[in-house]
Amino acid sequence: MEFSKMKTLMAAAAMLATVGAAAVEPEYFARKAPPGQNYPFSEAVRVGDMLYLSGEIGIGADGKLVGGGIKVEAKQVMDNIGANLARHGSSFDHVVQCTVALADIADWPVFNDIYRGYFGTHFPARMAYASAGLALGAKVEVQCSAVAMK
Repeated sequence: MEFSKMKTLMAAAAMLATVGAAAVEPEYFARKAPPGQNYPFSEAVRVGDMLYLSGEIGIGADGKLVGGGIKVEAKQVMDNIGANLARHGSSFDHVVQCTVALADIADWPVFNDIYRGYFGTHFPARMAYASAGLALGAKVEVQCSAVAMK
């Protein structure tokens, strides 16, 4: 295909994508915060068939950061993400992207061992980095985006 035709087709595709995206209104899902807390972010935002989750840390059912080190915290983070995905019509099978923040990059291999167990044969695109500090002194925070099925 000659360059000018390809350029025209690409421009038309971009315009159609923009028009289609403009017609979809985001749906915001509030985070359930403990009494006295008012977090300035949504638990998730759905735009069309895409679900964008806020970052999760290892908060247990009691509303406190779980103890026990990176393995326990990483498992709690991934369990929290799984519950959030389920609440909004998705699952780990439909996660397409994750970002991982670690308080200590030396925990990367241990985190990967836990993380790997939550996915089947396909892994989402991912980025991981070390941070100087995370909320509540957490060792790991994970944010994911997924296709929502309902």
